[in-house]
Amino acid sequence: LAASRAGDFEALVSVLHPDVVLRADAGALARGVAASKVVRGARTVATGAFHFRHLAPLAHVVLVNDAVGTVALSDGRPVSITYVTVADGLITGLYILSDPERLAGLDVSALGA
Repeated sequence: LAASRAGDFEALVSVLHPDVVLRADAGALARGVAASKVVRGARTVATGAFHFRHLAPLAHVVLVNDAVGTVALSDGRPVSITYVTVADGLITGLYILSDPERLAGLDVSALGA
């Protein structure tokens, strides 16, 4: 999150496992993350993740399915949920959900939104 907020591409690459996998839903794909739902490799994933860096200031750290993640809010509504899996100190999986229909039912009241 810090690397994304700072716009530091190399710092983001440095925390990604070389074989990291990014999985994004159709909502994320519509925003230009990738041409497919699965992206592999640290530099390619970092490039895809950088499409969401404008959401970093809106992000709140949360637990998503027992994993560290963020929910980005705009006007009190969730616009994106991201979570990661980690092994040996590196991010091995990055998952992005930004489908408005799926996010509409999410209760974010605990975030004070």
